Amino acid sequence: MLNIGNLIIESLDYIFIVDKDYNIIYNSRYDQHFNGRSSEHSSSDMLNKSFFEVYPEMDRGNSNVIRCMETQSVIVNKKQRYQDYLGRRYFTNNVAIPLRSKGKLIAVVELAVDVEGDDSHGEDGDKKFDEFILRLKKEADLITFDTILTRNDQMKACIEKAKFLSRLPNPTLLCGETGTGKELFAQAMITYSGVPRKKVVIQNCATVPENLMETILFGTVKGAYTDAENKAGLFLQADGGILFLDELNSIPYHVQSKLLRVLQDGTFRPLGSSGDRHVDVKIIGAMNIDPIEAIEKKIIRSDLFYRFSSGLISLPPLRERKEDVELYIQYYTEYFSQTYNKRITGVDSEVRRLFLSYSWEGNVRELRNTIESMIASASEQDLLTKELIPEYMMRRMEQHGTKKRQAAETDIEELRPTARENKIPYHAIMEDTERGLIEKALAMAEGNKSRASEILGIPRKTLNYRIEKLKL
Repeated sequence: MLNIGNLIIESLDYIFIVDKDYNIIYNSRYDQHFNGRSSEHSSSDMLNKSFFEVYPEMDRGNSNVIRCMETQSVIVNKKQRYQDYLGRRYFTNNVAIPLRSKGKLIAVVELAVDVEGDDSHGEDGDKKFDEFILRLKKEADLITFDTILTRNDQMKACIEKAKFLSRLPNPTLLCGETGTGKELFAQAMITYSGVPRKKVVIQNCATVPENLMETILFGTVKGAYTDAENKAGLFLQADGGILFLDELNSIPYHVQSKLLRVLQDGTFRPLGSSGDRHVDVKIIGAMNIDPIEAIEKKIIRSDLFYRFSSGLISLPPLRERKEDVELYIQYYTEYFSQTYNKRITGVDSEVRRLFLSYSWEGNVRELRNTIESMIASASEQDLLTKELIPEYMMRRMEQHGTKKRQAAETDIEELRPTARENKIPYHAIMEDTERGLIEKALAMAEGNKSRASEILGIPRKTLNYRIEKLKL
């Protein structure tokens, strides 16, 4: 059951509720108790009127309320423009949430933030709205392993291993670059484990000051230091459940030995206590730095890492999962086209080529934000074009292209004929290069020759001929 009361969004402008028959139950925009700026009309002016009467020009395809009513799912809409029957115009970021009773839809609640004519919202307001939507969706739809979209064999293997580890008491460590999906995996493991959410504690260790980490993890007893009180730490709060420690590498080195002790025998000593406490907690850790590098740099204790090593899951970066780049381009284009109410069907061939060759240092998160930025900036067009790619990304792509050209020139320089051997093995080099490109395209297309020919930009007949010629 979605608990809206536990979700907080700053500067919420209004709450709007309609029943399953599209009768307006409440509109806080006109309620002076909720919105001091409302003076012309009261909420009662809207009550029991039809949604279509109050918003007669509302485009059915652009209405969150209608789409939510029809799909019975959470619908997000950014930069939505509309007007009411009095001619007043609004421009909002909003989300519509279905309300159910005994499994049946009874109403839709829309929460909105005005985004035009109010400098207080701007980019910071958009960020807060996005954070609110993320929390809302986590509350409304528990993340499962089905939520993790991938065509990559290595990622599929990671999912199977995570499922296996989810129901074991062994500690699990998720490793991967920023944006590879570590938190998504952790949330899916929590759901798969069957542990009640009230027994799950989540902590981003990077947000805790170094001098407070020990007390946050293990708690304190009264008198441990000036003003210290009896306070349960995260381990005691998670007793009988799961503790997810994101950015585990941010835990101070000297505190890690105490964490190791909990992993080994389930005991710890709160700060200032003379006795040990015992807990039964499954630990899921996540870190965005290579474990071996972290050990060498004395960021992570080697004995702590080895305690996690039996439950290690290493998530590959997006640049090694080209088939997933194609998948996410399609998925996020559809998602944000709906969110921004635009009719964009995909990206053109040049953007696809640039995306497939890009390094994606921010991984899936960077690709997602890039697609959203491009769609938000797009006019009425079918395909996203190169001109919409963010400027910082274009600079990186240009730098990457320069480096590749320099590397190619170096290779050619190394192939210059010597006095003894007055020739360059051109055909052998070109065949090796072509063979590599075809094999890569076939891997990305999962063996589908038609799709591979599209990736390479050549007719399928030509691809078949080259496969036979190269004896692939």
